[in-house]
Amino acid sequence: MSQQYVESIQRFCDDVDLAAVDSIVNYLGIALTNPDGSTVAATDADELKTIQDGFCAKKLGMDHKQAEEAVSQVCELMKHDNAKCRVTFYYVLADRAGKLGTLS
Repeated sequence: MSQQYVESIQRFCDDVDLAAVDSIVNYLGIALTNPDGSTVAATDADELKTIQDGFCAKKLGMDHKQAEEAVSQVCELMKHDNAKCRVTFYYVLADRAGKLGTLS
């Protein structure tokens, strides 16, 4: 299942940890079956806050400031993608935070 996200992730990260991708896919679960849930709306402040309070805080152990900065950086990095793949977005967050190993 995670294989379908590899190409998207490789645009932003050199090496892809399939176990970490699997973990993110499992974390997101049913949200990925909905087209709206499978992407991140980077212009929606409420959605970004949910990512900060959920994935960043709970899965990556970031405090509020770290989460806010990390999400902002990933939004900037992916700004040219109109439809930001949620799995890729979360993977890049974890990669930039040095937390991929904690996911797998």
